[in-house]
Amino acid sequence: QVQPVESGGGLVQAGGSLRLSCVTSGRSFWRYDSGWFRQAPGKEREIVAAIRWSGDSTYYADSVKGRFTISRDNAKSTVYLQMNSLKPDDTAVYYCAATISATMARRAQEYDYWGQGTQVTVSS
Repeated sequence: QVQPVESGGGLVQAGGSLRLSCVTSGRSFWRYDSGWFRQAPGKEREIVAAIRWSGDSTYYADSVKGRFTISRDNAKSTVYLQMNSLKPDDTAVYYCAATISATMARRAQEYDYWGQGTQVTVSS
């Protein structure tokens, strides 16, 4: 059973930084592409960033380009999301997801396994 578990959320002031971690249990983590999504109250879940299983290809939503960095350590079955220059608009529940895909998966429907989410709140 593949199960992502997020950690690292919290309350931070605008301009600050947070690092989210996602440990994925189960076998063959290295086979899975991983993505970070977020969902704010009253809004649809949206992709933030994604990374291929090999780590050699990444994708970022325009709203976070230049501020967020996704990375992974397959030996630790962990995906990270470094978030810098945070803005109040970044406030949301952040979810980690995993899937096996032939190409970079960017839509929530393409991901098979989801974590429970971690709250990120950015105060102005």
